[in-house]
Amino acid sequence: MTETTAPVTQTPRVYLQIDRLTKKFGNFVALDSVSLEVYEGELICFLGPSGCGKTTFLRAIAGLDIQTSGTVQQDGLDISALPPSERDFGIVFQSYALFPNLTSQRNIAFGLENQKLEKSKINARVSELLELVGLPEQGDKYPAQLSGGQQQRIALARALAMSPGLLLLDEPLSALDAKVRGHLRHEMKLLQRRLGVTTVMVTHDQEEALTMADRIVVMNQGVIEQVGTPTEIYREPNTLFVADFIGEMNQVKGRVESSNSVAIGDIKLKSRTHQLAPNAPAIVAIRPEDIIPHGDGARSPGAPDITTDPGNTLDMQIEDMEFLGSFWRVSLHHPALGDDRLRADMSINAVRRLGIETGSSIRMELPAERLWVFTPQAH
Repeated sequence: MTETTAPVTQTPRVYLQIDRLTKKFGNFVALDSVSLEVYEGELICFLGPSGCGKTTFLRAIAGLDIQTSGTVQQDGLDISALPPSERDFGIVFQSYALFPNLTSQRNIAFGLENQKLEKSKINARVSELLELVGLPEQGDKYPAQLSGGQQQRIALARALAMSPGLLLLDEPLSALDAKVRGHLRHEMKLLQRRLGVTTVMVTHDQEEALTMADRIVVMNQGVIEQVGTPTEIYREPNTLFVADFIGEMNQVKGRVESSNSVAIGDIKLKSRTHQLAPNAPAIVAIRPEDIIPHGDGARSPGAPDITTDPGNTLDMQIEDMEFLGSFWRVSLHHPALGDDRLRADMSINAVRRLGIETGSSIRMELPAERLWVFTPQAH
């Protein structure tokens, strides 16, 4: 009999350790005692609205805005007080920041030339990088002769030229049109995986974060609201801010009944377990794709296999329908909702099969395990 042992799961190595980082501009606190571990080889994304502190966070890591207090360690070395020139990173800005009077080759070679490397080694490295970013024929062109997407690839190649341990991306795709942005984010993610370079990216674009990041750091008003994988952030939001900022989310005023139930008007619904006290005001939240239409006991294609709870089904009026290409977004009303409405996303097949149309009524299920209960946000 042969003995077998379970494979050992290796804990990822912490490459960047940020501890209680605070940055103040006068009386304004841009970063408020932020701590974070970034693992070796991962692509982590700082996501949040304008003014949330994500760019300040990136610039503090780079040494471009020295923190008021707190420490930054990179690969075990405390770099908190080092100038940018002595930190091991490459950076790509939203504006590309290429030298307009230098060719693509010379832009990429700039840092290598400052290191006084042999010309043959510089040329070989530049050729390798042009090939890596898919622009082997564009080396002799100036930035003005390149498209926005090509300029950003050259900026990326320049950032990688010195083989940095850390790659910083500051809104790298926001200046590009949607089609180019979608293509380039896929290419950049493949390249990052291939090189295995630890990467920190700042974006306000949730789709960009969801498609590119290994983990997302959701920021709000100088603090971290939640850190997790894209799936965790989307499906398991810790706060109403995260639930509202990532994707579409219905929000309806309600009142807590118990630790796993809530009332909306005179209707009681089972919900996910929560920590709010009985009778406390609450925001009841559910994603449009989680609302399940019923017709003659049928379920829409691809809907989760959830046991129907009669207490979580409502007969609702269809007030409006919006065609969004691959699905319909349907506006639903029930007297218990008052002035609120629920939006449900339904497949084209479900709409056709159930005969759904504006003005008709339909029974809708709000699955308890997808019904979130949050404390209302202070305004």
